[in-house]
Amino acid sequence: MEQVKITLVKSLIGRAKKQILTAKSLGLSKPGDSTVANKDAVLEGKINVIIHLITVDEVK
Repeated sequence: MEQVKITLVKSLIGRAKKQILTAKSLGLSKPGDSTVANKDAVLEGKINVIIHLITVDEVK
């Protein structure tokens, strides 16, 4: 299974509630927080909701 590292690079202050909840579900609460997760359809959907707030890198 392919894994990706997701890092929150912008603040959640002033963002829509849906975006804040999506970031929290990924384990991201403040800028600089990172998480590694298996890439699947659900994760890609979450990434698309907050793509402007995060960076996504492949883990080998």
